[in-house]
Amino acid sequence: MTKSVTIYHNPKCTTSCNVLAMIEATGVKPRVIEYLKEGWTKPQLKAMFAAAGLSPREAMRKKAAEDLGIAEKATAAQILDAMVQHPVLVERPFVVTSKGAVLARPKEKVRDVL
Repeated sequence: MTKSVTIYHNPKCTTSCNVLAMIEATGVKPRVIEYLKEGWTKPQLKAMFAAAGLSPREAMRKKAAEDLGIAEKATAAQILDAMVQHPVLVERPFVVTSKGAVLARPKEKVRDVL
């Protein structure tokens, strides 16, 4: 079992809360980062997406992108810039451990890095 676990969490998201509970049920006390409060940096997002094997577009919340007018034609760099400016654009929850990173949707995907 991985000892160091970080969850990028939105407490208003049911999936994020379920993933947090799954992590805690293993006996691990995760580092919880409420990314809507703390925000993101471009290097942080690039590293996390690379570790998860996702592009910025794949890690983007589609509804939030529509609401913010992020065009389908936006480049990866433009999406990253928008994610830094609007943290809500990042899908949740992301979980990072020494075994890698995963976008825990569905929530069972968290087991891949625990």
